[in-house]
Amino acid sequence: MTKPKLVAPHVEQLRLQLKESLLLDLDDYGLTEQSTGEFNSSFIGVQLNSAFQPIYDSVAGDLYGHEAILKPSLGGELASTPDFAFTYAEQTGKLVQFDRVSRTLHVLNFRQIYAENGLLFLKVHPKFLTSVNHHGKVFEHILHSNSVPTSRVVIEIEESHIEHDRQLTEAIDNYRDRSYQIAIDGFGSAKSHIDRLWKLSPDFVKLDSNLIQQAENNDRISKALPGLVKVIMDLGAQPIINGVATQVQLNIAIESGATLFQGDFLGKAVAAKELQPSQLFKTKGSAIHVRVAA
Repeated sequence: MTKPKLVAPHVEQLRLQLKESLLLDLDDYGLTEQSTGEFNSSFIGVQLNSAFQPIYDSVAGDLYGHEAILKPSLGGELASTPDFAFTYAEQTGKLVQFDRVSRTLHVLNFRQIYAENGLLFLKVHPKFLTSVNHHGKVFEHILHSNSVPTSRVVIEIEESHIEHDRQLTEAIDNYRDRSYQIAIDGFGSAKSHIDRLWKLSPDFVKLDSNLIQQAENNDRISKALPGLVKVIMDLGAQPIINGVATQVQLNIAIESGATLFQGDFLGKAVAAKELQPSQLFKTKGSAIHVRVAA
């Protein structure tokens, strides 16, 4: 079945945005609007789709935001991984364009859940941060043209993949100057630099998903988690326990003192059209609204 194409005035508006901001023609971007209102694209031979995983606040008992996750595939059939897709883009010399195209796609699809309370968390490839200047300037045009303020966007950065503090600091300062929020992603991995927590002053610190998963079967990690959460909070950032996959892990996460949680147990990453109204989920006296897929 032939995919429905964009029609005016969408097509001309998006063509102008992409050509001016991303230096790409619409045909190069392969952008297509589906009958559901969602967008996908085909760039350098890889089909790109967006998925969104909810992040919950146990204190408010409500949705806090969504992380946008890239779902690439080859030929629209053979599922791939974001790491493979970005590596391929780098090898073809299109990493910067690919990163921007991916985030633009997420924003276009985010509009379907924009009425919800919450932030949009977006990963930025580490090598993108060291390849461009004036971070966030180009992407700001796309956000504004879709009525999404930069203050509602959280840029996720895996600091452990960037060796030089100066490059990382400059990138974060550029984003902050444009009112983006900053999250350090994957903190607690073997390559994390704890001193960067006070050097960079992030708004959020997303813990490496292995921490909560190991804490389920390792008492030492489970007992150490509250201390790590307290350090993050004392430095003025909000910790996010990522990778919650079981009821036991959720209980440990709540007992750690953190209030923001993400993981398949609470809600898997699905297309915007598959997100359903929140359902109340209770555990140990705390209430969390859990969004389930259709």
